[in-house]
Amino acid sequence: MQHRKLSPRELYHGCDVSQLSFETTAELQAMHDLSQGVHQPRAAQALKFGVGIRQHGYNIFALGPSGMGKHTFARQYLSRKFENYPSPSDWCYVNNFESPGRPGLLHLPQEWGNSLAQEMEKLIQEVPNALKGAFESEEYQNRVQDIQQEFKDYQQGVFEDLQQKARQRNLSLLKTPSGLSFAPVQNGEVMSPEEFQKLSEARRKQFEKDMEEMQNESQRMFQKFPAWQRDMRQKIEELNYEVAQYALGPMIKEIREKFRDNPDVRSFLDAVQEDIIKNVQTILEGDKHQAEGYRQHHPAAMGESGGREQVMRKYRVNVLVDNSQTQGAPVIYEDNPTYANLVGRVEHQPLMGALITDFNLIKQGALHRANGGALILDAYKVLTNPGAWDGLKRALISQQIKIESLAEMFSLISTISLEPQPVPLDIKVVLVGSPLVYYLLKEFDPEFSKLFKVAADFDTRMDWNQEYQEFFARFMAGVIQEEKLKPFHKTGVSRLLEHSARKVQDQKKLSTHIQGLTDLMREADYWAGENGRENVTEADVEQAIDASVFRSDRVREHIQEAIQRDIMLIDTEGWQTGQINGLSVMGLGDFLFGRPHRITSRIRLGKGEVIDIEREAKLSGPIHSKGVLILSGFLGSRYASDRPLSLSASLVFEQSYSGIEGDSASSAELFCLLSAISGVPIKQALAVTGSVNQHGRIQAIGGVNEKIEGFFDICRARGLTSHQGVLIPESNTIHLMLRRDVVHAVERGEFHIYPVKNVDQGMEILTGRPAGQPDENGEFPGDSINGLVQKRLREFSDKRMQFTPGRGHGEES
Repeated sequence: MQHRKLSPRELYHGCDVSQLSFETTAELQAMHDLSQGVHQPRAAQALKFGVGIRQHGYNIFALGPSGMGKHTFARQYLSRKFENYPSPSDWCYVNNFESPGRPGLLHLPQEWGNSLAQEMEKLIQEVPNALKGAFESEEYQNRVQDIQQEFKDYQQGVFEDLQQKARQRNLSLLKTPSGLSFAPVQNGEVMSPEEFQKLSEARRKQFEKDMEEMQNESQRMFQKFPAWQRDMRQKIEELNYEVAQYALGPMIKEIREKFRDNPDVRSFLDAVQEDIIKNVQTILEGDKHQAEGYRQHHPAAMGESGGREQVMRKYRVNVLVDNSQTQGAPVIYEDNPTYANLVGRVEHQPLMGALITDFNLIKQGALHRANGGALILDAYKVLTNPGAWDGLKRALISQQIKIESLAEMFSLISTISLEPQPVPLDIKVVLVGSPLVYYLLKEFDPEFSKLFKVAADFDTRMDWNQEYQEFFARFMAGVIQEEKLKPFHKTGVSRLLEHSARKVQDQKKLSTHIQGLTDLMREADYWAGENGRENVTEADVEQAIDASVFRSDRVREHIQEAIQRDIMLIDTEGWQTGQINGLSVMGLGDFLFGRPHRITSRIRLGKGEVIDIEREAKLSGPIHSKGVLILSGFLGSRYASDRPLSLSASLVFEQSYSGIEGDSASSAELFCLLSAISGVPIKQALAVTGSVNQHGRIQAIGGVNEKIEGFFDICRARGLTSHQGVLIPESNTIHLMLRRDVVHAVERGEFHIYPVKNVDQGMEILTGRPAGQPDENGEFPGDSINGLVQKRLREFSDKRMQFTPGRGHGEES
């Protein structure tokens, strides 16, 4: 029986160096923009659609494994797309003079925010001097004195009138600490109490009556004083207003003229002017002002010196978003998407044991900076920061950014805070994450599908053709320029292409794992420097690959050492019944390696069960258990379609002390089981991988390269005999990108790879016997593998009938 063995050309798809039109990458036009490449057409189309459609909810989720360049791709595409978009406006917070706890919001054209803030700072610097000059002027002082003199003249007139009336009644007007009083006069002198008592009773009563009438008269006159004082203060206030208006008018008018097209700014300037006039005294007194009383009536007051400094803070402009330097629409990436970093925050400062704030301490978030453009976020980071995901969704749903404190929302602190007016939001959000995160959100968050309607799905592989090969080389040239690496010779580029195909385990595909490629390029550049080369060659890339493997393969080395020392039992020669070498793949991070397992089977009379010992011991995963259950279906349909399957068989991975998952060993388990049933030994120089279906078809599996190499390493360590090899599914041939030492061993005839289509073909290779084909009655040749299995199962069936209760010799069914 002759069975096909794979040729060396089928084991490895090498890159034809002659197809590369350059000697080194220095000759190529470098590609720095990944988004202009052809390697992710699906993601590029999704980004184009998501950016182009302006309806609400069409934000983008870029999904793919880590290291695919999703963030770079999205950032470069969005930057290129948004550079021609109009630049967004500036946003500023200002004091709300009517309600300081709700700061006002100004929406200004680009560059106006900083301009207004500078003008207001200039105003703040000039106002005290301007007011000081106006209120210290001689004209002002004279007008104030005139008002005050008018009041003094009125006071003096009232006093003289009272004195005149008092003299007419022989009374004298006296000023005492308790106010004005009247005393009787005789011979031009105020009478003493003794002299007053010596007067006649009629004379005394007349004086008392006159004093009482004059006292009442004086009270009536002095009751008009508060009204006159109010009138005086009113006149002074009107004068102050007039003078302040005169001093402030030109400065305010100049600013108002610059921003005449913005009614909100004009309203703000009007409010500023009115408040300055209202606080003229505080501004003029400056640092002499006693701030404690002011703070008692203004709990939100800030500043250490109080007084003028605090009043002038109210006139500043807090430029929340300054787009004066922005060209086109902004594209922002927020590396630390906490709640505060996304939606902004209101900061506080300590003052006398309390935390206080004002509108100047409102700080922007990433949503503010990206407003009018795009914001790129890492989905996992957003989800793991408390409140960030909910805050982002609230902003996108309401289409406005409302600054709230998480601590206040959860009542963790009690302090004075602000309620800034929300900022209208117009943005495209691009979340970057793994497929797992995307599908979990899709399944369990009902709002996610409403907000992120565009999925940019990044493929892990691309076709290996001339077009993609050229893109690959140009991208390498771009990395070399950015990283300042040595140029790569075309043999080095060829080896990178081949390694890329090996990473995706496909002779017709290349990996799109950008991070892995750039890391390997950096390491190859290092080894080229160590080897004294100006260009990176194939040998340097190979050395980088080998060094990377060596750094990671400690566990593999220990396992192989244990096999060589017969601690872990694996046979690579001889024949054994009910024993076979199965192959599995172990993963340690991104490092995969294959290892052989001894699989054994034992059979006995039973009721048609194939017992998976791994499953019984709860070491088997669901996919592996499914693979074992398929074996019962195959045995029953092929060998016991007209009678009970009276077999009890057990299968086990020997010396396995951890979980087993996957169905790639199901064909090996079936071969082992057929060997145990038929009694035909299996060649131990061979190992097997591949899954099997109920019809006996061998199906493709993953990790085929690592599995072959794992068994090859054991055989090579013990000595290659030209009889050793591995059986793989024929459909896995296209996935072979084996190490060159394996290819060379096959080329020398020291090792063999057998592509297998079905169970019969595999059994013939493993046992050296024909599998046998059924005749028209379903009978297999007696000396064939299938014939021996059929015969043994019938014997079991007959024996089982003998032990069935209620059936004796001679009874008919």
